[in-house]
Amino acid sequence: MQHQVLQSNDQELQQLLRTQPKLGFDRVFETYWQRLFSYAYQIYADESICEDIVQEVFVSLWEKLEHTSIINLEGYLFRAVKYKVFNHLRDLKFTQEHQEVLEQIAMPARAEANLDYDDFENLVHREIDKLPPKCKTVFMLSRFEEVSNAEIAQKLNISIRTVEKHISDALKHLKSNLPVQELSLIVTLMFQ
Repeated sequence: MQHQVLQSNDQELQQLLRTQPKLGFDRVFETYWQRLFSYAYQIYADESICEDIVQEVFVSLWEKLEHTSIINLEGYLFRAVKYKVFNHLRDLKFTQEHQEVLEQIAMPARAEANLDYDDFENLVHREIDKLPPKCKTVFMLSRFEEVSNAEIAQKLNISIRTVEKHISDALKHLKSNLPVQELSLIVTLMFQ
């Protein structure tokens, strides 16, 4: 029930972002700032760094509002914070404590050696945009919103096997259309 309330709230916020960007952005900020900060702080216990990371995520959201369609606002924001924290940790000289944090969030330190997060995200999204519409929708729900195959099947009124086929097709497309060095990033960052 709580998931449905959050999803409904997210849908309202996304509609507000489209119709009244400034007001919508303010509401998203009010709704998510504390939760995103707490999440970042659980990974990396440095208050000022976590504040900066959350601010960067909101700046990025504001800059991308006109050009990006976000299906799951909450998932998008939390994933962005996770990657920003990862980028920060990647650039540090690691202590044993930092190494343990990295292992707990299942992201190896070398994962983004060739691309920063925004470049990587843009590259992947360009390839995802080339997928057939239904395949793209299934893939986005599965990989970016972390919706289960059964939920996707029910939501789109298709079989679980069809969902699996769309995901498989999308992965094959990405594998054949992204450079080899970026494929390791996909495996590490998106398909854990």
